[in-house]
This record gives sequence, structure tokens and C-alpha cells, in this order.
Amino acid sequence: MAKLSSINKNNKRIKLSNKLYKKRDALKKIIMDKKIPLEERFRAQQKLSKLPRNSAITRVRNRCQISGRPHGVYRKLKISRIAL
Repeated sequence: MAKLSSINKNNKRIKLSNKLYKKRDALKKIIMDKKIPLEERFRAQQKLSKLPRNSAITRVRNRCQISGRPHGVYRKLKISRIAL
């Protein structure tokens, strides 16, 4: 069984990434669009960097729903190979 603190931390990251997904995506589109002036893209980059790190989808870890195990988790089932 994984530590409850690490499970809770991951759940917090999931909620935060779901909450700020649209805002983060819009800023990334502005940054990548070469037609927009450089100054505006730079401002978008600064706004993106001020968002919390845990709001990034890459910070979320796939964990087993039963045991909280971080490795060997089947994506479709959301269960680890051991709990299966």
C-alpha cells in the first residue's frame, strides 16, 4: 500500500490539472502561434510560468485505484498488475 500522502498529492494534482487545463492550453496556443507579435507571446509565456507547476498534466502519475501503487498499472483498468 502506498503512503496516503502520496495518493492525496496525486489526487490534488489531478483536480488542479483538470481545473486549469483550458487556461494552460490557451496560453500554449498563443505561445506557439508565430503570427502573434513577440511581445504578446512573451506575456503569455510569463502567465504560463506563474501557473502552479502541479497544474501540468505531466505531473500526474497513474496510480492503482486499490493499492495506490505507482508502477505496473494497467491504464484501462486503473489497477496494478499485483492487485489484478
